[in-house]
Amino acid sequence: MSTPDITSQVVAVCMAIAAGLIGCFALMRRMTLAADAMSHVALPGIGLALMLRLNPLAGALLMLLVGALLIWGIQRRTRIATETVIGVVFSVALAVGSTLASGEELIDALLGTPGALPLWEALLGIAAALLVVAFVLRMRNALIVALVSPDIARTAGVAVARLDLYFLLAFALTIALGLRYLGVLLMGSLIIIPPAVARRLARNLDGMFAWSMVVAVLATVAGSALASLAGRPSGPFIVMSAGALFGLSLLRRSAA
Repeated sequence: MSTPDITSQVVAVCMAIAAGLIGCFALMRRMTLAADAMSHVALPGIGLALMLRLNPLAGALLMLLVGALLIWGIQRRTRIATETVIGVVFSVALAVGSTLASGEELIDALLGTPGALPLWEALLGIAAALLVVAFVLRMRNALIVALVSPDIARTAGVAVARLDLYFLLAFALTIALGLRYLGVLLMGSLIIIPPAVARRLARNLDGMFAWSMVVAVLATVAGSALASLAGRPSGPFIVMSAGALFGLSLLRRSAA
């Protein structure tokens, strides 16, 4: 397993910041477990890309974006809860993906395999992470109002359906960013755990954003370093690092 270079580490930090921010709204929208399910939607794209000898991350991104559009369309037409639709799409995607990918490449896709990145991939990764961050920061007020009351949001001129679509796309893009580092099985954890820690420690929304980003970055950097030393996939180490930080947050709160 190749050692991540400085470029890969920068992309990983940018990815963690995006995951920390998008995770805060996923938590408030009660979509944290949907993050884990949504990441599995990438598996058919990875398997198809491997069959066609293309970049597996490109296949994953395409499948995630298509999945986000499909979930949004079904949810809008049927009014079924978003997490329920994601669960259905996830189950079908996992079944299809397991038939398309196999062997060592499947293990890499499931658990993550960071290494030196081509310049174009690093630049795209950084740009995508900045896009997610910009979306969350710019639309935070609209996202909050729509979360509290969609009717009030519509009265205020917010296109709620379009905002939901943009959020799902940002959600999918964030998952795609982290697949190299955590893989299909574990990427959802970096969206679930940091905001869970942040909610325990923060006193307001800005504090929650800050804590979630810090926890995500610390877990990613520490986990990647430990994985590099052990010569193992990075995903489990990043999740264990995040879990350790969650445990520390429990100790701090109980001692307060």
